[in-house]
Amino acid sequence: MYATPGTVTRPDVQVGPEPRSSAGGAVHNDWPLVSALEFGSLPTAVACARAHTRSVLVERGLRHLVDDAVTLTSELVTNALRASWTLTNRPPVVLRLLVNERQLLIEAWDQAIERSDLSRHATDDAEHGRGLLVVAALSNRWGVGRIGSRHKVVWCELRTASES
Repeated sequence: MYATPGTVTRPDVQVGPEPRSSAGGAVHNDWPLVSALEFGSLPTAVACARAHTRSVLVERGLRHLVDDAVTLTSELVTNALRASWTLTNRPPVVLRLLVNERQLLIEAWDQAIERSDLSRHATDDAEHGRGLLVVAALSNRWGVGRIGSRHKVVWCELRTASES
């Protein structure tokens, strides 16, 4: 589930070998807080992911990020769930939050690796498909990558402190 360094373009994240279970893993010491939760491929996962993100940020004194981070979490986890629902066994998805004094990374992991091209654009009258436009608008940067042979991650970054 975890990439060798350099496999996915994410800032300052070093990850270890693929573990047997999802979530967790080795990260660089620059990340004093790493929180990972696995969710069943159920519609209720999105609300649970939002609540978890809110709790983690409030606990870390980052209330100023809560609204944007909860919205971003919702979009990323929804995207991961929809990808998971295309697979026969509807595997779980993972939310991972990484926080340091400079940034918050929000990651949503799924197993729909063939759906890693997220470049398509929603039409003006589309009911779905605008989530990544929201991610691009609210985050400092975002991306998608393949993690090992079985997983994809869509991530975004928020700065934890305003730069002077």
